[in-house]
Amino acid sequence: MSGVLERTLGILELLAQHGDGLELAVIADRLDIPRSAVHRLLTDLVRCGYVRQLRDHGDYMLTTKLVAMGLSFLSSTGIVDIAQPLLDRLAEISGELVRLAVVDGHRLTWVARAQGARQGLRYDPDMGSDALLACSSSGLAWLSGLSDDEALALLAQQGLGEPGKYGPNAPTSLQAVMAEVQATRQRGYSLTCETYTAGLNAMAAPVRLHGQPPLGTLSIAGPTVRFTPERMQALGDELLACAAQLAAASGSSPFFSKPAQGLRATAGAKPIYAA
Repeated sequence: MSGVLERTLGILELLAQHGDGLELAVIADRLDIPRSAVHRLLTDLVRCGYVRQLRDHGDYMLTTKLVAMGLSFLSSTGIVDIAQPLLDRLAEISGELVRLAVVDGHRLTWVARAQGARQGLRYDPDMGSDALLACSSSGLAWLSGLSDDEALALLAQQGLGEPGKYGPNAPTSLQAVMAEVQATRQRGYSLTCETYTAGLNAMAAPVRLHGQPPLGTLSIAGPTVRFTPERMQALGDELLACAAQLAAASGSSPFFSKPAQGLRATAGAKPIYAA
């Protein structure tokens, strides 16, 4: 990391992964930036209101300023306004967590949700994170709407994830992932059992207009003890119907009306940092 902008964005992205904050020395080591340079950048970020220090000479963490910017952006695009009534309906029918993820370049990011579980075990993760394509139901649903070459390019760019970090059934080879992608194409939606998180099953369908790449994905996730493969298959038609309605309504959002960027244009792009 040599440029000031690249280093600054690297710090913001790293802090976004650590809600309890990080020490200056840890930030410098993770990003391989001199500590003096990290101190100058953090000082500027604190002054601009994007970062705060928990105590004198203590950890640094993000403020809510970036969150507010993100929410303001989503509000202006109309994505959540379009999706929320459909998410609420599907959550009520399924009794589980329903989430919408949108495709933005080479990323698939969860941006809206509805919780259908009113009691007992609940899966309720943080929003705004990117899906690991290889082992998430949302990732498989997105890949199923692309050609094999495009899917493999995305998988090669993101990787399969660190061993042991995801669920016990997470795929360990590209061949295994592509087999799941093919199965997803055939049934119209993905089914995953403890691939992303231990004790969690999920299903997802691509949100797409006929003949076009997916705009996003619609998923349902719940505990394995309740959200069984049989239960998921019983919800398949409802999931597909809701995804189709979302696709039909997507023209109301300026975010979806912009032409998608070709996948191959930046196939060699690398993340700013790797945690």
